[in-house]
Amino acid sequence: MEKSTKSTTCKRWAGVALALMLASAGPVWAQWKWKDSSGKVQYSDRPPPASVPDRDILQRPSGPRSIAPPPAEAPPAPAAAASALGVDKDLEARRRQEEQEREAKARAEKERMAQVRAENGSMSFRVESNTVTGASPARTGWPAGA
Repeated sequence: MEKSTKSTTCKRWAGVALALMLASAGPVWAQWKWKDSSGKVQYSDRPPPASVPDRDILQRPSGPRSIAPPPAEAPPAPAAAASALGVDKDLEARRRQEEQEREAKARAEKERMAQVRAENGSMSFRVESNTVTGASPARTGWPAGA
């Protein structure tokens, strides 16, 4: 008989523990309930959008732990408007400077490559044969005498 009493006691404690867990998890569950524009009932732990009128909100959270409604979304300001206001003058100046630096590097690299090509081109036409292998420009595919 002791065995069945222990079993029953364990089941009771398990039931109490389960009830406590469910009761403590309650505030996490959806606390807002409202009808959307199409008439469907919506549930959420977040407040409904600002476009939902008060008469369509069916349930609100209770107590001081309510979440503030999300702020109304403002349309993003175009970049041109921000620059016209002078908000990002430093940023624009840095971007212009970086662009100029990139262009200068590209020009310098282009000039350097042109110089290397010119040097290599003039040297390759003067070489009549490879001193190591003895191969002539005709065998290597180089233009002969050009």
